[in-house]
Amino acid sequence: MTDKPTEPSAVPGDTTPAAPRPAGEPVRSPFDSPTEQFASVSGVQTGMTGGVQTTEKLPRTDVQTTEKLPRTDEELGLDPEVPLYSQVRNAIPGAANSTTAEPSPTYSFASIPPAPSAPADGNGRPRRRDDRRGTLDLGLLLLRLVIGGTFIYHGLQKATGWFHGPGLDGIKTAMENGGWKHVDIAAPMLIAGELGGGVLVVIGLASPLAAGALLAVILDAWMWKQGMVPGFQYSAKANSTELESILVGLTTVLILTGPGRLSLDRNRGWSTRPFMGSLAAFVAAVAAAILTYVYLHGGNPLAGIGPF
Repeated sequence: MTDKPTEPSAVPGDTTPAAPRPAGEPVRSPFDSPTEQFASVSGVQTGMTGGVQTTEKLPRTDVQTTEKLPRTDEELGLDPEVPLYSQVRNAIPGAANSTTAEPSPTYSFASIPPAPSAPADGNGRPRRRDDRRGTLDLGLLLLRLVIGGTFIYHGLQKATGWFHGPGLDGIKTAMENGGWKHVDIAAPMLIAGELGGGVLVVIGLASPLAAGALLAVILDAWMWKQGMVPGFQYSAKANSTELESILVGLTTVLILTGPGRLSLDRNRGWSTRPFMGSLAAFVAAVAAAILTYVYLHGGNPLAGIGPF
């Protein structure tokens, strides 16, 4: 009968029996938990000699790591100021096991603000902003050409005598006969206002000031013709103020609407959205016209009109 080889249940020379592994416990190794430190165990070398299994105990060497493994947040390089989710989840609204509706006082999660709602009209429906201007700028360009061209035409008549005009000497004589004082100053001011303001209005540069100069000039012309004869002279045959009244209205409209985008003022606020500056230019033009008329002419241009 063949001898049954002995089982390596015990190592020769070792009096301490190996502790049996409990049933069901998983086999463990140093790789199961990297943070634990394990000492090396004695090696056992087995072999077969003459059909009989033999064992030989190797020398025992104890190897122990000396490097300290990181365990805390500081050692791992984490920011200690930022709490973990497990620490602040009770302060997050809507989170599982949340006990408060307010955000954490020490840490706030980034969020995207909601988009602003569109303004609503009187019926409660959202109102869409429309920046399209259509033919508005083209209409303002034509308006500037008509107004500026008209004043340039009359200014050239007075300055050069073109277009059957009176010329500089003729306009001085006419103004002096009409009751104007200091015609050597008044006539050049009138020509400069018509020519300079007309050119600036056509090209759309410094539009509130240019249109304001034209408004002051045409208001003085209206008051001059209106004060020649008592009564309202809008449709009088020999002294009509109809043209002057229309030009007063057009220049006022141009001041309050702006020159539009087809102008050199297209990057200015008053070109498309005039407000306080244009209103101030209108008031200043009316005040300048009244003061100029009172100082250089005098009299009441509204004599015979209603309570005046």
